[in-house]
Amino acid sequence: MIIVAPASHLDQCREIAGGLGRPAGGQPRVDVVIGGADRSASVEAGLAALQPDDGILLVHDVARCLAPPELFARVIGAVRAGDPAVVPGLPVIDTVKVVDAHGRVLDTPDRESLVGIQTPQGFRREVLEAAHAGGDSATDDAGLVERAGGHVRVVAGDHRALKITSPLDLAVAAALLGEASYAR
Repeated sequence: MIIVAPASHLDQCREIAGGLGRPAGGQPRVDVVIGGADRSASVEAGLAALQPDDGILLVHDVARCLAPPELFARVIGAVRAGDPAVVPGLPVIDTVKVVDAHGRVLDTPDRESLVGIQTPQGFRREVLEAAHAGGDSATDDAGLVERAGGHVRVVAGDHRALKITSPLDLAVAAALLGEASYAR
């Protein structure tokens, strides 16, 4: 596991990482590295910390801290089954509008073809490294793979993998944590 953190939180992350349990039969490998100015630069810092035998890579946002283990397993399983890049997603339930800088509606895409993408996003190592080699920036790593001509598969996401970025999101997360069914 490679934790990419801001320089201001490096010591705190290292302390937390040092408290992780040991996997059966081995030493835990948790590296903490300093992130970059944006998501792409931070992922590149994580890529630079990889060991030669690291194969399947997952990129996960800390803001999606309630993503359940079965979501990780679903993404890893699809990469192991041969998909070079895999993202979890949920159908978009709202109508989406494309607007210009003045707020005028330009288009209304058919939401049947729209999916809200989550993390963890999974990749074969060489696919993610090649996507980042171009030096582009994106809001998600699958976008870089797409721009590089790669194929990305969507697997079923999970509502519990919500992104916690606002007080409302935090209230929803607290409610989820309070549900006995979440602990399963």
